Amino acid sequence: MFTTLLNLMGMMFLLIMTGFLLRKFGFITDAGKKSITDILLYAILPCNIIKAFTTELGTDHWNDFAILLAIAIFVQIMALFICRFMYNRMNPGEKEVYQYATVCSNSGFLGNPMSEGVFGDTGLLFASVFLLPQRVVMWTAGVSYFTKETDKKKAYKKILTHPSMIATYLGFIIMIFHITIPYPIYKAVLSLSNCTTAMTMMYIGTILVGVDFKSLITLKQLYYNLIRLVLMPLVIYIGCHLLQVDPLITGVSVLLTSMPAGSTTSLLAAKYEADEISAAKCVVLSTLFSIIAIPVWSVILLAGIK
Repeated sequence: MFTTLLNLMGMMFLLIMTGFLLRKFGFITDAGKKSITDILLYAILPCNIIKAFTTELGTDHWNDFAILLAIAIFVQIMALFICRFMYNRMNPGEKEVYQYATVCSNSGFLGNPMSEGVFGDTGLLFASVFLLPQRVVMWTAGVSYFTKETDKKKAYKKILTHPSMIATYLGFIIMIFHITIPYPIYKAVLSLSNCTTAMTMMYIGTILVGVDFKSLITLKQLYYNLIRLVLMPLVIYIGCHLLQVDPLITGVSVLLTSMPAGSTTSLLAAKYEADEISAAKCVVLSTLFSIIAIPVWSVILLAGIK
């Protein structure tokens, strides 16, 4: 389990370093950086979302799925509550970053393989279900934190017609009606989806060229990480324990809730002209801290199953 985590982290940081060096030596220009943002937002991420909804869930665990969805929805409600009250003393650019990073964790990239590594094939299946509410919230309420449209009607239109939201609609239709995507289209979607991690991590690297690493750890960053990696999973752990939820469902729910900030935090901060430096620091630092947090939570959760 710990080896899996270290391998994933190692790959992430090598990709970040690749982006950093390409930007540092001028191979990626300002215009190139903007193009990467657009390619990710309008092509790669929508394909990644559609691919996630093509996971075959089976019919043997419907009761488990219902419990998982209930917990996952509660996690998102808790995240929205935290966003409403816990970051109000920050300046607007930083506030937007931490709000989005609270509703959107890196559960897709880190959470799925960690769930499989810790809890086996059933853990991966449960993780796929648990992530559904986050995918909806991150592209609705999450994006709304960054949009500066004062006209609510225009703001809602902008959010609801965002390419990733359109991909979410299509994904739900594909999943609910068991639609088989034609093979050439599926392979094209899969190929673009597989670029997500490499492109987003390299993009974060391009942002880090402008970061003063001496200021990487701040009180605000520590405050966010305490919420993201400790407080939120602790609430879910205590709640599941009190309600006597099945240990495997509890394990997957807590583990996914303890994931670091989603890499799209940096992407959207840049796209909507928020504080992209704070966003890059947030993603990098929370990922580093998760090297400690995830194994600790895994040990606690496995002890509960045994």
